[in-house]
Amino acid sequence: MTVRTGRVNRVLLCLVGLLLLVAGGSVLAVGLGAPPPRHWPHTGPHDVLLSTAERTRWRDAPWWWPAVIAGLAVLVLLALWWLAAVLRRRRPAEILVDTGDGEGALLRGPALEAALAGDASRQPGVADADVLLTGRRTGPAVRAGLRLEPATDPAAALSGFTAGPLARARDAAGLEHLPAEVRLRGVRHRAERVS
Repeated sequence: MTVRTGRVNRVLLCLVGLLLLVAGGSVLAVGLGAPPPRHWPHTGPHDVLLSTAERTRWRDAPWWWPAVIAGLAVLVLLALWWLAAVLRRRRPAEILVDTGDGEGALLRGPALEAALAGDASRQPGVADADVLLTGRRTGPAVRAGLRLEPATDPAAALSGFTAGPLARARDAAGLEHLPAEVRLRGVRHRAERVS
């Protein structure tokens, strides 16, 4: 899940949760005997949600039931699409390594992420590194974030990462290609005093 999708997902979940919390809390409060507001459609705990007249009002209209069914079908499809987007795994749990004997072996994705992050953070000028694997198990890719120490040359840090930790990870996994997206950020530090 990308950062933008994750934010949209959290905002939608928050809005739906707040709406359900307010609606459920207000119905519970009125049901327990709290005085309902003036605009409240029901007046007491024994009042029904829809009266007989409200339930049968549109029964004879030919457009009513197809419109209700279409609206509910759209809601169900949107909910299923949202669930599939949340549950879709975009990170490979394992990487298929060609061992040369025709069998192959499986390398755990989190193990490769941890090894690559540890190797990258030991580079000169790199304070910390985060690594995520993306793609498929037969063709993974790397998304890395390097936090650079003050006065570190970003070009040297990037070339050191691609020639060092990334190349070693590609060779260890037996992959021909290991594409990478690397984001460089500086570590926040205090200004130094000059005397």
